[in-house]
Order: sequence, then C-alpha cells, then structure tokens
Amino acid sequence: MTPDRTHSIVSSRLKLNVSEWGDPDAPPLILQHGGRDHSRSWDAVAAEFAAEYRVIAPDLRGHGDSDWASDGGYHSMDFIYDLATIFDALALPPCAVIGHSLGGSVATRYAALYPDRFTRFVNIEGLGLSPTAETRQDPIDEGERVRDYFEQVRRRSGWTPKRYPDIAAVATRLLEIDERLSPIFAEHLAREGTRPNGDGSFSLKYDPAFYDNTPVDISAETRHAMWGRLTCPMLLVYGRQSWASNPRGDGRMAHFRDARLEVIDDAGHWAHHDQHDIFIALTKAFLSEGAAAS
Repeated sequence: MTPDRTHSIVSSRLKLNVSEWGDPDAPPLILQHGGRDHSRSWDAVAAEFAAEYRVIAPDLRGHGDSDWASDGGYHSMDFIYDLATIFDALALPPCAVIGHSLGGSVATRYAALYPDRFTRFVNIEGLGLSPTAETRQDPIDEGERVRDYFEQVRRRSGWTPKRYPDIAAVATRLLEIDERLSPIFAEHLAREGTRPNGDGSFSLKYDPAFYDNTPVDISAETRHAMWGRLTCPMLLVYGRQSWASNPRGDGRMAHFRDARLEVIDDAGHWAHHDQHDIFIALTKAFLSEGAAAS
C-alpha cells in the first residue's frame, strides 16, 4: 500500500523520512520499524488501519529514506530523541504505538520518559537483551567493551553497501532470513528497502555502519525502573519459533504495570509478517479496548 503522504522532519541535523496513510485528522497510530528495516515494511499493517487512523511510520536515522549519521554512530538515546522530535514536530496528541524489535525498544524507553504520550502500546519483541544475554556480557570489562565498540565503528565506517544484481536476489536473501515470508511480500520488502546503483545493481537502504550495541548503556536496574513508569496498557507479542526470549518466562514482563503477552504459533521474530492475520486480529482487539474505554 503506497503511502498517502511522505515528508521529512529534521532531528539533530538529520532529515527523517515519515510515511503516512489515512485521514490526517484521524487519531494517530505510530508504527516504528526495527533495525536494518524500513518504514515500508509496515505497508500491509498500515492497510489494515488506515480507514480508522492517521497511520505514521518513520524511518529510523540511517534506515529507509532517512539520512545516515555522518559519524556512523547510532545510539539508543539518538533514536529516542528522534521519536521525541517526531511527536513534537507533528504536535501529536496521546496515541497508540506499535513497535518492532529495536523500534519497540526505542518506543518503550520513550514511553517511560513520557508516559502520557501513549494510550496503547503493542511491542513486538522489543525489550532488548534477555537477562541471560545480559549475564553473558557482565564479565566483560567496561573498558574492553568500549574498545571493542571503537573497533566496530572503525571497521564499519569503511563498509559500503553490498550490491545485489537485481531485486530478486534481495528477495531471496530476505527469504533466507525469514523463511515464513511469502515470496510476494519478500519481493515487496526488497523493492521498497533498496535503492538502485549506477551499474544496475541494488543495495539495501540502511547504513552498513549501523551497529545497535551501544557500548555504555543505562543499567538493567534503571531500565526496569523506567519500565515501571509506563502507564498505558501494553501488549507484548512474541513468535513461538523466535530466537527472542519469552518475557514472562525470563521475568522481564513483571516490571510493567499493565502488560499482557501473546505468543503466536508458527512465527519467528517478525510475527507481524509471519502470521499477519493473527497479529492484526490481536492488535485490533487490543486497540478497540482503549477506544471503548475512552
């Protein structure tokens, strides 16, 4: 579904691309994509909600049609600041938000800082590292982690986007990453998520320097305390076949005031793609609860 409108918002001197569907005067619904993805990956979801909402899907910095950071640095606080800028620039009232993976993590932290901005929140596998993964990081000296990050930045700053001979090759790669994608949707993601090169090849739009492991982050204790500040109802969505840790089983869900969990069968990390109809039904029911209560 082609967006009804696209425009740019400037945040920290970077132009952020924003796609929109639906009536500009309808209640807003934010869709925030994850790392190495793009706003047009929400097209099928946007089509389901555009009749009732002003659907707004930003491209993260360094992704889609947004600007790349000139220094190749991408930190969680930068992404959160960008989301805050978008809310302010569009003068959005409190609204519903759907976030996936990195986008879900960014939205969760923003909602913790500004809890009155969200009315309902659907978070698709966007809570960051599991407690087990964090424990594996704990023995690493902080200085060593920062030095490793410096090395990553140096290495990635010299990377150039990989070139694919055609859109079909990109679609094939996406199907290797998520075997549950339909070939038609994989081709759509490939077409909207790439730009042509002068030699006839295609490259993915995201900055190859993007590296989503900030070397120094807020502590787990602080993060959990922030999660406790979220006041809106929250729907956590996980794919049963995903690599991501179940937040009920690992204890993270207990830090939220009002959260429920839905685990979708035969779905991986991209549950909204893998089981589109089930995801839409769950989300519409969840959002309608808020509409009935208001």
